[in-house]
Parts: sequence; structure tokens; C-alpha cells
Amino acid sequence: MNFLKAKIPDYLYEKKNLISLVILTAAFALIFINIYKPFSSESWYNVSQARFFLFSSLIILTGVLVVVISRIIMFHYTKKNTISYGLYSVWILIEIAAMSGFYTFYTLYLDPNKDLVQVFKSSTINTSLVLLLPYSALWLYFSWKDKVHKLELLVENEIQNKNEIISFYDDKGEFRVSLKKENLLYIESADNYVIIWYMNKGKLSKYMLRNTMKNMESVFADTNIFRCHRSFMVNFDQVRIIKREKSGIFLQMDIDNVPEIPISKTYSEKASSWLLKYTPS
Repeated sequence: MNFLKAKIPDYLYEKKNLISLVILTAAFALIFINIYKPFSSESWYNVSQARFFLFSSLIILTGVLVVVISRIIMFHYTKKNTISYGLYSVWILIEIAAMSGFYTFYTLYLDPNKDLVQVFKSSTINTSLVLLLPYSALWLYFSWKDKVHKLELLVENEIQNKNEIISFYDDKGEFRVSLKKENLLYIESADNYVIIWYMNKGKLSKYMLRNTMKNMESVFADTNIFRCHRSFMVNFDQVRIIKREKSGIFLQMDIDNVPEIPISKTYSEKASSWLLKYTPS
């Protein structure tokens, strides 16, 4: 039960991975239907193999629209919500049911004499193969790619920690800027960008980086740079005061033009743990 409630990995709904999933699923479906001939597709058209491929491609791509629409909804849903393994499983079952319904309708439209239940059962089995095979292969590939990326970041962070240098990359993995850890103040969310606030020659400066706070959390895991609010990550080495007011808990850095940064309830426990760690006994 705990597994079903656990959050799925971020890489399953990253934009570029969702695009890859849709493209591979469409390609696999085209190959599958033209070689295996499921859904009674051999009786759809009394035409040559080349024309069958053309017509069946249109039908398959129309069916794949179910996946396209589903994954667009998922992409926007995950911006404000999390998806558990249980919900993800239900989501895939709904995709299978929707595509099965589409192919059942099309088959019965061409041959009304077929049995509805039998056609839907057959469509469900074939649709499961069309979706689950590429889904499983891509899940393994995304997982492997994510582990490689995290290993690279781990090695890089070890090197950076020795030199106390922090490098920032955009959402495509392209290097953008490096700065000393002691100069980093906080990171602020700004739609599809993050704003890196830092000190440069004694002045407050900023750098706009196309990336997400979720990625920043992954980069700075197990460091003193962590998230304290939906819109903020803070270099806690720079924090001088943590105070509670009627409106909530706030951080102060004792640096001109740096505003008080709020700590939300979601992240208050982690901030309190940091404070206790550095409070003399």
C-alpha cells in the first residue's frame, strides 16, 4: 500500500520524456498493427499492402491522440500536484480503456455483426500490448538515464564541494553560470525559470536560468541549499535570523535589498532541523 501512495519519479512526466513516449508509442503501434494485424485490421480495407499501411496509419495515429491528450493533461496536472504509483497505474488503465473503446467503435462501424463484448476484450488485450510494451521499455530507459545523470551530478558536486564552486545548468543540461558557494544567497521560482540571487563585488545580482525548482532540489540534495517555500530555495549558510511572526516564519540574511524569505509549513520541519543542528548545545 505504501508503494501505491509513493510519488512516481519526476522523469516520468518531464516534457521531453513525455514527447519521446508519445513518438515511440505511435511508431510501435504503426509497426505492431501492420505486422501483427490486431483489431481484425486485415478486414478493414480490401486494398494493397501499401495502401493498407497508409489507411491503418491514419487510424492508429487517431487512436494515439488518446495518449497525446492524456499526457498533456498529466504534464499540466503535475505542475501543482503529485502523482502516486497508484494514480499512475489508474491513469494508464484509463488510457488503455479509452483506446480500446476507440478501436472497438471503429471495428463495429466496419462490421456491425461482430460481438461488442468480444471485440472490446480483444481490443483491450491488443491495446495493452501497444501501450505497455513501449511504456515499460521507456520507463527502464528513463530510469537508466536518470541514474546516469545523478551519478554525473554526484561526481561533479564532489569536485565542486572541494573547490566550493557551484555550476548551474539549464533544463537541457547546458552549462550557464558558475559562482562561489559563499556568494549564493537564494533561488527564486519564476514560471519556467529560476532566478539565482547572489553577491557580486559586494552588490546583489541576479541571473535568470531556464529550469525548475524541482531540478534545483535534485541538484542541491544533501547540502545546506534547500527549499523552504514553494517559490524559494535558500543557502542556509547565509541565513542570520529565523523569526516567527503572526503571518508565519521568515528568514533574514542581513544583506541590503534582500527581502525576508518565508518558510512554508511544508518545509518548516527541515528548516527547524537545520536550526537545531547549528544551535550550540
